[in-house]
Amino acid sequence: MDWFQVLWLFFCYSFLGWVLEVVFEAAVNRRYVDRGVLNGPLCVIYGVAGTIISVGFVELKESVFFLFLFGALVATVVEWVAGHALETLTHTRWWDYSHLPWNLDGYICLGASALWGALGVVMVLWGNPLLLLPYSLLPALVRRILLWVALGLLAVDALDTVLTLLGLHARMPQVEQVGNRLAAVTLRAGHWILSRTERRMQKAVPAVSIVRPAKKEKAAVFGQGADFYKIALLFFIGAFLGDITETIFCRVTAGIWMSRSSVVWGPFSIVWGLAIALVTKLLYRYKDRPSSYLFVAGTLLGGAYEYLCSVFTELVFGTVFWDYSEIPFNLGGRINLLYCFFWGFAAVVWFKVLYPPVGRWIEKLPVTPGKVLTWALVLFMTVDILVSSAAMLRQGQRAEGIPADTPAAVWLDEHYDDDTMRRIYPNAIKTS
Repeated sequence: MDWFQVLWLFFCYSFLGWVLEVVFEAAVNRRYVDRGVLNGPLCVIYGVAGTIISVGFVELKESVFFLFLFGALVATVVEWVAGHALETLTHTRWWDYSHLPWNLDGYICLGASALWGALGVVMVLWGNPLLLLPYSLLPALVRRILLWVALGLLAVDALDTVLTLLGLHARMPQVEQVGNRLAAVTLRAGHWILSRTERRMQKAVPAVSIVRPAKKEKAAVFGQGADFYKIALLFFIGAFLGDITETIFCRVTAGIWMSRSSVVWGPFSIVWGLAIALVTKLLYRYKDRPSSYLFVAGTLLGGAYEYLCSVFTELVFGTVFWDYSEIPFNLGGRINLLYCFFWGFAAVVWFKVLYPPVGRWIEKLPVTPGKVLTWALVLFMTVDILVSSAAMLRQGQRAEGIPADTPAAVWLDEHYDDDTMRRIYPNAIKTS
């Protein structure tokens, strides 16, 4: 699928999710309620989950069990993250599974996860072909214009919703206080739009409270809890330690020193860095739970995460950076059972052994120097990833015989030729 097909599926599943929510509310409570967060007939949670499942797990259509399992897992994570994000913005719950068994925080439960898994199977086996059929019948120019217009409307709708959630309506001056006629007309339109959005939200969730966010007090301790600065530094720590760990593992098992870095500058494994950052952010509130809980969560989340990383790099760069086809109990060569267990053990070791001292060390950093250090590292890694991505894309162009016809391409050929790229990414296998 190209990116326009992916975007088409996103809008289709967002709309179908909205229809499902409206029909369910009408069937159960015999009333019409727009349960979507946006003004338009879209439930973005369904769109995001459906797109990830459709693109990431299409190879699993021959293995319905794993398709069901990973579909349920990814969609559940999306629902959990969306629920907490909406609670942070609106100070209320948009859905609540607290009355159902096997729920977590009231935002996810076993029954809903099973439904997500079933929907994932239906999407990949039958939904995608049916939805892509009308897309293929439209002229190329028409469908691209249609999707760009839809994307623009979605952006405007999302901006309106965010401004409403931030309580902008309550802070806007009254129209009578504005002397300029044009400004008054603009302000009146803004009042009408935000008021309409707020009323719709309150009908969807009667307890919703659109309030001005409380002013945050200046932090006395750097990196408290699982805030942005701590998560960002944990990403760099995890990326560095992951690269070193894999390098030593290759030396011990294969007898050779081999680069395991994800980027061209420095020993950093992006997969490990993101894993440490995401697992800390997602499971921080559960870090004191039993080790068995963390092990199961780490095994499932780690397996799905590694699989999606493999799919992403192949789709974007046409390259597979690891292949477990020769290891027993593998799934498409992207993951295997043994390494999934490693993710589980890593989650336990991280929260029970490593995170407490690392977290305390980060919190000892002075606030201002800590923020400067974090943003400097973020800027460095952003440039590193951009240069690494460009080098990989240029390597693919060289393989296709495309000449260097721009200064950037010439620079990449001089600094990151095929020998250099093979040294940095020795296990990379081009698939396209």
